[in-house]
Amino acid sequence: MPKLKTHRGTAKRVRKTGRGKFLRGQAYVRHLLTGKGRKRKRALGRTVGVSEADQAQVKRLLPYWKKM
Repeated sequence: MPKLKTHRGTAKRVRKTGRGKFLRGQAYVRHLLTGKGRKRKRALGRTVGVSEADQAQVKRLLPYWKKM
């Protein structure tokens, strides 16, 4: 069976935790920030886990991903 390629776009956006789950950044913090509240912007700056529904797809896109 041939080697699988890592999806580079996903690799740049996601990192793996010690327990094997994936973390990602959140959207909506790049521009148009004046209309958003301080609390909302602060919360959006944090990383969050990839949803359970998307975990399997991310694993497929990153076949050889090790803990970073």
